[in-house]
Amino acid sequence: MTALAEGMKRVVVVDDQELVRAGLEMILASDPSIEVVGSFSNGLEICSWIATNQCEVILMDIRMPQMDGLEATKRICSLGDPPKILILTTYDLDFYVYRALSAGASGFLLKDVSPEDLIGSVHQVCSDEYLVSVIETRDLIGEFAGNIEVIDGDGIEGSARAAVDLNPALLTRRELDIVVLVARGLNNQEIGAELFISENTVKTHLAHIFGKLGIRDRVQIAIFAYEHSLVLPKSL
Repeated sequence: MTALAEGMKRVVVVDDQELVRAGLEMILASDPSIEVVGSFSNGLEICSWIATNQCEVILMDIRMPQMDGLEATKRICSLGDPPKILILTTYDLDFYVYRALSAGASGFLLKDVSPEDLIGSVHQVCSDEYLVSVIETRDLIGEFAGNIEVIDGDGIEGSARAAVDLNPALLTRRELDIVVLVARGLNNQEIGAELFISENTVKTHLAHIFGKLGIRDRVQIAIFAYEHSLVLPKSL
């Protein structure tokens, strides 16, 4: 594999509609710091590719033949050090998007996202300092968290399952404060200002939270917060 320029983001697009893939690739290619390294039409293809290749971000459709985006997300997120996955969705698939987030996806985007927001979201998800589509993500998690087992007898699957089962008492008071602020959608700088601590201190606390909960990004922290009623939808 050839070395990438510093800061270069390797991105893969997975959607069963060729025109959608072509449009996304064209938008992504307009950013010189993004390289589209793969384009696939279903989950089987990306799961096969990722077994021997690497990328930073996967844009993943939900409804696809042979293997849908939910199953592909579960399989990819079960790998060691998986790439970030951004789910591509429409308004009528919220429940499936929530399941994908619970399985380890790092965010979601509506398919009519603007070119600027698409590119910005790729950079945001790589930075680990933001919730992508903050308002939409908070609303989605607030709607389904805590009700998933009633709607789906299998319950939450993937990396968020461990977080749901953990007792918040395992976290310190300061860590719980940060969990709540992450669930509210604040970035590291905003959390630091809210708590009167440095960004580096915020990052240190987040590393401890990730380790204790066995999760890897802010979406799973937000799910944990809602599942344990640390944050309530009406409080946002």
